[in-house]
Amino acid sequence: MKRPITTLFMLMSVDGKISTGSTDNMDVDRDFPEIEGLKEGLHQYYEIEQTTDLWSFNTGRVQEKMGVNEKPMPVKTPVSFVLVDNSHLTEHGIKYFCELSKRFVLITTNRDHPAFKVKADNLEIIFQENFSLEQALVDLKEKYGCERLTIQSGGTMNGIFLRSKLFDYVDIVVAPVLIGGKDTSTLIDGDSITIKEELSKLGVLRLVSCEKLEDSYLRLKYEVVK
Repeated sequence: MKRPITTLFMLMSVDGKISTGSTDNMDVDRDFPEIEGLKEGLHQYYEIEQTTDLWSFNTGRVQEKMGVNEKPMPVKTPVSFVLVDNSHLTEHGIKYFCELSKRFVLITTNRDHPAFKVKADNLEIIFQENFSLEQALVDLKEKYGCERLTIQSGGTMNGIFLRSKLFDYVDIVVAPVLIGGKDTSTLIDGDSITIKEELSKLGVLRLVSCEKLEDSYLRLKYEVVK
């Protein structure tokens, strides 16, 4: 395989929501710890997260929402981070990820991205004239030695992975809650299929394991078969 083996790893509600609402101040990481019936078992998701791949994929949009443009500098981790971003990360946000990462790879189509102003030994930039997720993944493996990659991006980027047939595995922790709301982000957002000829873009899965966790949480692991 020319690209890394990919695993979508996410926390979602029973109805597939990955946020508690449709605005930036609504977020499961901030809100679930405050909710009775959810906070008790939430630690399991973060404990499982610590066992995922040492390469992690996300977007600047998600990280802006998480506040990295204002956070104090973090402690170095053994994880290498890959972010797709054109306009959401500031120079501070780039430096934050340089401090956090073993290796930090930014994928962008913005020639004026603040990352080009940052000098760091562990910062790599993949510049593309036109965004190609598939080519970016090939570059990650061929240029930087990324063999396995955990995907934790938002619903829109997850939709690009799905329609491009770039998921190999899906590993989901399901929280015991219903959130609802048509504008609240789901596990997979993006364009809907509108004609039967596009049904080949579906992701068909084979269940690998189903684990009942504590406090009514559930972990589902699938292999993508086509």
